[in-house]
Amino acid sequence: MDRSQAIRERHAAEGRQPPGRRTRPSRPERGAKRRGGAGRVIGAILLVIVVLAAAGASVAWYFLYQPDAEVTAGKPVVVVIKSGASTAAIAQTLSDAGVIENAMMFRLQSRLAEADGTLRAGEYELSTGMPYDLVLAKLAEGPTIVYFEVPIPEGFTARQIAARFAARAQVSEDELLALMTTGADEFVAEHPYLEGAYGGSLEGYLFPATYTVKEGTTAREIVKMLLTKFDDVVADIDLSYAKAHNLDLPDVVTIASILERESKLPKEFPLVSSVIYNRLAKPMRLQLCATVLYKMPEGTTKVTDADTKRESPYNTYVHDGLPVGPISNPGLAALTAAAAPAETKYYYYVLTGKDGSQTFAATYDDFLKAKKVYKDVFGN
Repeated sequence: MDRSQAIRERHAAEGRQPPGRRTRPSRPERGAKRRGGAGRVIGAILLVIVVLAAAGASVAWYFLYQPDAEVTAGKPVVVVIKSGASTAAIAQTLSDAGVIENAMMFRLQSRLAEADGTLRAGEYELSTGMPYDLVLAKLAEGPTIVYFEVPIPEGFTARQIAARFAARAQVSEDELLALMTTGADEFVAEHPYLEGAYGGSLEGYLFPATYTVKEGTTAREIVKMLLTKFDDVVADIDLSYAKAHNLDLPDVVTIASILERESKLPKEFPLVSSVIYNRLAKPMRLQLCATVLYKMPEGTTKVTDADTKRESPYNTYVHDGLPVGPISNPGLAALTAAAAPAETKYYYYVLTGKDGSQTFAATYDDFLKAKKVYKDVFGN
């Protein structure tokens, strides 16, 4: 072994580079460095995502499980779900009433149960603090409260109104009729115009309209409903003209009730009203057939000479002035015409048209001519 080889072996054993063969120190590869930096960025992003997810979960938990308001469970409550209401609107209505704890949770439960679009409008008898699934089931089933629509035409009498409510709203006809025909004293405190109503009758003040009546509504509640409606309507009627002619509200109602029975055409109400006003001012008996028919058997349509002589406080053939009270329940058009009639010199009117139209006359001779037309059209 020569000397140079011996030196190389000694250097190798010592971990030294042999002379003449020095190499540069190795450097980390650039690609590896970049991969290490990208890993740190991804790790940071994942950490942020995890933190945000945890925060989002906390927020979601708060909004889904936190009660909208503290409400004692088990209290009865009536809730009205409007027609066309969205699930969000329904949830808010239920939450406001305390039926459910959380509106957002209700929306989630509805979505999971595929109940969106199946919840029905109406009025429900529920209770506070109900389970979400039970509320969803009740709203999908529909309202538990039954309502009846009861239309009352203008000019109906108290007897007809009582019969209509009995037939359509499951209320006692006898009880209702008794209140309507003799119960004025029970309502006079809230409706002073009923003071002194003849025989205690509410005739004239049972306003004709279409009423929505909940199942189980009492006869008294129905009467209060009709009287309240009358008050609302009359509040907007100007009575100054009538008062200037010494007529009060009951007088106006009585005249309006006559208009409903004497004229088939509302457009003629102001003219018929003017005849009544003119006769009262003359003075001259009204001699109106409708006031005779009021006390005759139901369904009677013809009045004979003998009938006009029948004794009745409503019969304006035998008594001066207005009858003792209304003979029907008038609507707005009749009440308005009774409060402010047309300005005419008419004292008579006669049915002359098959459409219900009448001919009005200022003199007796014109009245006789109109009667001839009646005979020509309708016969004897």
